[in-house]
Amino acid sequence: MNSPITFAAPRIEAALIDLDGTMVDTADDFTAGLNGMLAEIDAEETTREEVMGYVGKGSEHLIRSVLAPRYAADEAQSRFEEALAIYQDEYAKINGHHTHLYPDVEAGLAALREAGVKLACVTNKPHRFAVELLAQYGLARYFEVVIGGDSTSAKKPDPLPMLTACAQLGVAPRAAVAIGDSENDAIAGRAAGMATLTVPYGYNHGQPVQQIQSDGIVGTLLDAAMAIAAHNSSDTSSK
Repeated sequence: MNSPITFAAPRIEAALIDLDGTMVDTADDFTAGLNGMLAEIDAEETTREEVMGYVGKGSEHLIRSVLAPRYAADEAQSRFEEALAIYQDEYAKINGHHTHLYPDVEAGLAALREAGVKLACVTNKPHRFAVELLAQYGLARYFEVVIGGDSTSAKKPDPLPMLTACAQLGVAPRAAVAIGDSENDAIAGRAAGMATLTVPYGYNHGQPVQQIQSDGIVGTLLDAAMAIAAHNSSDTSSK
C-alpha cells in the first residue's frame, strides 16, 4: 500500500467481500460453462478474454452478453431462457474445476477474523455455486453470511445485497467495508453507506481499476486486513 487508508467510521466491524475476481479467479470456469452451453445451441464458442468483459453482473447478464454478438436481437431474446437453463446445468458440472485462489486470500480472511472483523461473502454468483466454491477451497468457515445473486430481489450494483448482509451480521452499514474487484462492488457499497476497497486484479468489465471510485486500492485481501486492523488499532489507542 502506498499510503495509509482512512475510513470515516471510528471502527470497521465487518467486511463484505466479493467472490469472482476478488477471492477466486473463475474466468476459466465461466468460459467452460458457456462453451458447453454454446455447443448445445450450435453457436460459436467464446474465449476467456471475451468472458472477462461480462463477468460480475450475474448469470442473466452473462448469458445475454454472450448471445448478443452471436444472434440478432429478437433471436437472442427468444433463446435466452433455454440458454440460461443449459448454462446453469453445464456450470454445475464444472464449478471450481478450472479456478484458483488469488494470492493471500486465506491469509487475509484469517487476519480479518483474528482482528475481530465479521465476514460476509456478497456475490452475484448464484448462492448454491458460491457456497460450493467456498467449501472447495476451505473458505466457508471464515464467513458468517453468504449472499448470492439469487438471495435477494436485486443484485449488485444495487445496495440491497450489501444491506441484507449487514442486517444478518448485525452490523451498521457505516461500520462495514465492501471489498471487490469491480465498479459494481464499489457502487453497491457506496449506495449502502459503507466504505469501499478495490483489489487491482480481477475483471472489472475490462475497465482499469484506477477508474473505480473507492476509498483505496489494496494489493491483496491481506493488505486490506492490515489496513483495517491499523485503522481499528488507531481508534482504540486514541481513546
